[in-house]
Amino acid sequence: MYTSLIIARIQQPDFTAISEIFREFDRTDMPERMGTVRRELFHFHDLYIHAQEFAEDHGTARVEQAKTDPRFVQISKELRPYFEAYDPTWASPKDAMASCFYRWTR
Repeated sequence: MYTSLIIARIQQPDFTAISEIFREFDRTDMPERMGTVRRELFHFHDLYIHAQEFAEDHGTARVEQAKTDPRFVQISKELRPYFEAYDPTWASPKDAMASCFYRWTR
């Protein structure tokens, strides 16, 4: 298993709308195509935290491959009004991923 965390600033905190956008996306075959087995969305003050769990360590590479799919492009476009990049030098989704510095598994 591998987990990625995407961090952004919340611009428009409409969590119902954001959830619905992801719910529709997750009803397609895109999560399977990307290797996603679980997705959780969090907010903390003005931060958006997107936890995405993959069955294998190559999940982020599969996301990079999928980002040209029209459905991925569409969800990115739909989500744009709700978030702004945490880092203004952001160029791609991987630029918004937190780096894990400790992991423990039982």
